[in-house]
Amino acid sequence: MTNCLFRIIEAVEGRILIDGADIASLGLHDLRSRLTIIPQFSDEKIWKVLELAQLKDYVGSLAAGLHHEYITCTVLSSVDQRQLLCLARALLCKSRILILDEATAAVDLETDGLIQGTIRREFAHCTVLTIAHCLHTILDSSRMMVLDGGKIAEFDSPSTLLQRQNHLFALAKDAGICTTEITML
Repeated sequence: MTNCLFRIIEAVEGRILIDGADIASLGLHDLRSRLTIIPQFSDEKIWKVLELAQLKDYVGSLAAGLHHEYITCTVLSSVDQRQLLCLARALLCKSRILILDEATAAVDLETDGLIQGTIRREFAHCTVLTIAHCLHTILDSSRMMVLDGGKIAEFDSPSTLLQRQNHLFALAKDAGICTTEITML
């Protein structure tokens, strides 16, 4: 789906619309600029997103703070911090479409909760495409696409899919998600 969105792979059937425009009718440069906007950022804005991404204290503890020579993934000591830095970058970009590819797969539960909460608050006005194997990460999505063998097996709201007791229901059961959690959706 991501490859289709960026038109790395052209859609064989159907259409993908962004702000009412069929992406097949847009030039690649025009299309991709609609997916990612990288403006210049003030220090104030950077500190704000570092706070939202739970990195403000860490960056503040560096001798040169924001002006540290290497505020990159190599300076960050953990996978959790690297994922939080990616979240901070996404917060700065404020694109209309956010794609998360297993964004919290390698982080601890506390960091996952921080990331998920920030995404829900700060990207509520955006389309968020989440690629995830962890069902807890995506069960509160408005729509869910379940793939089986590289093909779409189901697509609807999680609650509707769970009621059908088909693919998603089986995945939830295998993941140990109890009936109480499922009925709360």
